[in-house]
Amino acid sequence: MRRSVSSTIELTLSEGPAQLAFMVAVARVPGLRIDERLTIHLGDEPVTATEIVAPHHGVVHDLTVDPGVSGTPLVLSYHATVEDVWDDLEASDDGEEADPIVGEAGGPIDLLMYLRPSRYAESDKFLGTSRAEFAGLRGRELLQAVSDWVNQHLRYTPGWSRPTDGAVETLLARQGVCRDFAHVAVALLRALDVPARLTAVYAPGLFPMDFHAVAEAWVEDGWHVVDPTRLAPRQTLVRVATGRDASDTAFLSSYGARLTLDRLKVLATSEPYLPTDDHTALLRIP
Repeated sequence: MRRSVSSTIELTLSEGPAQLAFMVAVARVPGLRIDERLTIHLGDEPVTATEIVAPHHGVVHDLTVDPGVSGTPLVLSYHATVEDVWDDLEASDDGEEADPIVGEAGGPIDLLMYLRPSRYAESDKFLGTSRAEFAGLRGRELLQAVSDWVNQHLRYTPGWSRPTDGAVETLLARQGVCRDFAHVAVALLRALDVPARLTAVYAPGLFPMDFHAVAEAWVEDGWHVVDPTRLAPRQTLVRVATGRDASDTAFLSSYGARLTLDRLKVLATSEPYLPTDDHTALLRIP
């Protein structure tokens, strides 16, 4: 499957130095062929960002700029084509094709980290709800039940939530955007001692188009993805960033001078077709 993804971010910077960290590039996961191009312009001048390796093959583009004049525009443009090339990987010793996803837990410390409450996924406050709603469920049955429950109890409302809202505020409001759905799913799963994390993705088929957020849970010895919004087929998702919650996966973090986000445009398409997702099936993404 071939996916084409792109994003454009336009900012206006106030006078004074600012450190900017962008997470828009496709994660450089084994088993993918990625052809990408990223440019950044401050006013009319090109600027170069430093690439920093993030957890789970993610990439941060970090730069410090001093616009000199308040109101200076900064524009980032990113485009990538992504193809699955698992068949090109060397076969394992037993003759079976190597799977780049199997065992991508990051070791015991990784699984422990994704069991803990975090800034936007306050799982310690979901113990009663999780135990009451999902008593006796394990593995794929639990994952499916949590995904169904979040989908049925929350309403997707573009523009609803605030940047500071976590899973608790979302559940009280009973509505939110994709990251809110993912935070509630992550919190419910962690409350039942299932490692869970949030993943930012490009999502062909998503409407309205934007950066998308889904949840992943460690069940049956692998990270399996759930999208409680049901807004895009999981088979087409392209990983960008992975972490505890939105604090680890934001497409832009800024420090120093104030800025205004003037425009964000995200596009993602899939070739040769857009598949139909059976949300009852276990599924992993690279």
